[in-house]
Formats: sequence, C-alpha cells, structure tokens
Amino acid sequence: MNRLIAIAALGAGLAAAPALAQDESGAPGGFFIGALAGYEGIDVKSSDGSISADASSAVYGVNAGFDLGLGNAFVGIEGELSTSDGTTRFPGSFAGAREGLETNGQYYIGARAGVALTPGIAAYGKIGYTALDTRAFTDSGSLAELEENADGLRYGGGLQLQLPGALEARIEYRRSQYNDLADAGQGDATTNQVVAGIGLRF
Repeated sequence: MNRLIAIAALGAGLAAAPALAQDESGAPGGFFIGALAGYEGIDVKSSDGSISADASSAVYGVNAGFDLGLGNAFVGIEGELSTSDGTTRFPGSFAGAREGLETNGQYYIGARAGVALTPGIAAYGKIGYTALDTRAFTDSGSLAELEENADGLRYGGGLQLQLPGALEARIEYRRSQYNDLADAGQGDATTNQVVAGIGLRF
C-alpha cells in the first residue's frame, strides 16, 4: 500500500508538467501515468496438473511508462503495481497440506507496441515480466502461513482512447502465467484480468 501511495504522489507531482501533443496520426507518445481497476480470475493447479481450484476478485493499481511515436505506430515500456484480494480454496485432495492460497501484490514491467486505428484511438499488444505475492494458509492455523513471490510472464492487449486535454483511457485484457509455486504445495497459477484505466499523458 505504501508503494501505491508513493507512485500516486509521483503522479500528482508530474501533473504540473505540460502535456506533449499527440500527433495527427493518433499514435500516442511521451510519458504517461495512470490508475486502473477491473476483474481478476485466478486458477491454481496441483503439481501433477490433476486438480485445480479457482477464484475471482477485483484488481486495482497504478501504472507508468513511456511511448515513442513512430508515425502511425508506437513502441513503449511500462511498469505497473497492482493488488487483488482473490482467495482460492483447495479441494481436500489438493497437493500439499495447506487449504488455501491468497493473492496480494502484483508487479509488472514490460514492452508494448501498437498502431493508430483512427486519430485518437490506438490498439496495442504487450508482453513482459510479472511477479505475484502469495500467501498459502490453513483455516485451522495448524501450519504456519507460507508467503512466496512467484515469477511469471504476462501478455495481453487493449484499446487506448485519447480524451480531451492530456487525459486518456484504456481497456485491456491480460493473462499472466506463474510456474514456481511448488514450495507452497501447488504447481502453476494463472491470472486472467480485464481492466479499465484512466491516465495523464505528458
């Protein structure tokens, strides 16, 4: 939560900077910072892949990055810090002795590239590194909680809309795959997210 507050404060400070004009092609360029919120579904599989458990929750966070305009197209880098409150309950036959997995902070850094569909509307794809903080637990407290940070790959795409002034909006789908939860008694975890966001372009 302190990281979220820090990034939000950075965004407030940058708000005083003049916005860079978007070129006539509609491809975005320059620095951006924003906030996002939406839906997350998480699916966790046992180490042998025979049993799975899933849950859904809200996800929300902040992002920032830089896009380089290339005429009708653009490429960029982006970072994101988000959190969700999904809690997956395992069947009794699930691998491992713990009874559930809770997701917490998620961190992402990656690349994106896109093309202007019309002046002010662009489509893009993205791919990059992501990490997920998890907490495996038992309802009875018979085993100590096990906190773990899992590395993974995120990819997805979306649409971006230029709004009046320096404002912009986006809607995005992304999928993240985590493969190193073995210490918590699970095999793989996958998250699917659909988010909407609003931001400022500088």
